Amino acid sequence: MTPGVYIEEKNAFPGSAVAVATAVPVFIGYTEKAERNGISLVKEPVRVTSFAEYVQWFGHGFQHKFGLAGALSSPPSSPPAPARIEKFNADMVVKPDEMFYFYNCIRLFYQNGGANCYIMSLGTYGEGADKKTAVDVADLPDELFTKLEKTFEPTMVLIPDFVTKRSDCYNLYVKILRHCEKTQSRFGIFDVIPAKDETMDATLLEFRDKIGSEALNYGAAYYPWLNTSIVMASEINFTNLDLTPDDLKTILPEKDVTEVIDKWKKNIGPKLAAPSSPPSSPPAVVAETKAESEAREQKENTVLHQSLIASSVVYTQIMAEVRNKLNLLPPSAAMAGIYSLVDSTRGVWKSPANVSVSMVTSPAVNISSDEQQTMNIDAITGKSINAIRPFPGLGSLVWGARTLDGNSQDWRYINVRRTMIMIEQSLKLACRAYVFEPNDSGTWVTMKSMMNNFLNNLWKQGALNGAVPEQAFDVQVGLGATMTPTDILDGYLLVTIKLALVRPAEFIVLTFQQQQQQS
Repeated sequence: MTPGVYIEEKNAFPGSAVAVATAVPVFIGYTEKAERNGISLVKEPVRVTSFAEYVQWFGHGFQHKFGLAGALSSPPSSPPAPARIEKFNADMVVKPDEMFYFYNCIRLFYQNGGANCYIMSLGTYGEGADKKTAVDVADLPDELFTKLEKTFEPTMVLIPDFVTKRSDCYNLYVKILRHCEKTQSRFGIFDVIPAKDETMDATLLEFRDKIGSEALNYGAAYYPWLNTSIVMASEINFTNLDLTPDDLKTILPEKDVTEVIDKWKKNIGPKLAAPSSPPSSPPAVVAETKAESEAREQKENTVLHQSLIASSVVYTQIMAEVRNKLNLLPPSAAMAGIYSLVDSTRGVWKSPANVSVSMVTSPAVNISSDEQQTMNIDAITGKSINAIRPFPGLGSLVWGARTLDGNSQDWRYINVRRTMIMIEQSLKLACRAYVFEPNDSGTWVTMKSMMNNFLNNLWKQGALNGAVPEQAFDVQVGLGATMTPTDILDGYLLVTIKLALVRPAEFIVLTFQQQQQQS
């Protein structure tokens, strides 16, 4: 209404679709602590961007105590009396009934290329009334999956702690598959859990029996477990044994052991027996903080540990076996890291296979090509299980790229399922801007242009198959093409998208034939 010059700006370009993150796992399990700035993080999905951040908020690993079979000769009714070990063998070291794998699995995830992830702590372990001493399936009710649905970013789900209880864990795998199918944005990575003295065929059969038959294309399973080098030799000492230093004097055969332990006890004895000052008088020594006390105790334990290593071959063998058992880890966390690595270097459309697993000395089971045949293709159930196999000069390689729905032509391969999830979720978010917009040709053209641009970029990157874009994808929207007049009256804007997704070259066949001499 006032005379003058006015500027009006118009958008010249359509809205754009941006690819969502594809490799953000959520780890569900038990942690040493779960607190940030005095606020509890128990049973809350928390975004973590580095291993240092994880340690700051969730702490370190659980100190497991291993027993020594054959070193206790007394009947159960009386206090055990240690018996001397004349000849050590690995079976003497007995794993505890319950183990917490969460912390070491997080380390394995980051060592294999992991980046951002979510941590959902179900509780804290250690000493105390509110601390967990065992894995409890009741700590993971259906309500937590409902809470997890409200967190959009995670794209993978893992529960490494629950592998200590095989039947219960497989039931949880079924719930995870249903959760992934419901959200349509997640993928489950599962471990096939072996039992002691059980054949590989029996292990695989039970997994296929218990995993069910629903939403199989939303998950992948891996076998066998991995012998890793995550736990370093410096991280363990005699406190990882369910024995006292006095027990070690009796058990270990070397003569120098008694002198070493007695000398150590003499040095730390006065510190432990020193009386405290009466309340009425000022303290003679400033009281230690909890952190200082733990650091001093760790230092004293390290001194005895190193002395025993130097004086006892049997003790060294025991510690080596304790470390081996701590380093036997389920493969799912390593695979989550490999998914992240492959997605960042090649793209989600590259199958996460023929990739070496870092910090792994060997798979726990050496699988041959013949043995893998029934793992990769199962004619009856179709539930494929991916193998991790050692290859001379190459290390341990992931040698399988199939989902659990191995007989499906549509969802047989992991990269196909995960690429489709990425495209679906990216376009879903981009289309939110057009909800309640006029359902007319202007909106249709704008949306089609946006989707064509997004898919064309994916085709250029190699995510879609085709010599030209028209062979790689097709977007249809409009009255008479995807909608009827009734659809428009009912408020429906229907879009049909066809994609030629990239599938891996799983079987390469070289044909050789002799021919006649030509000259």
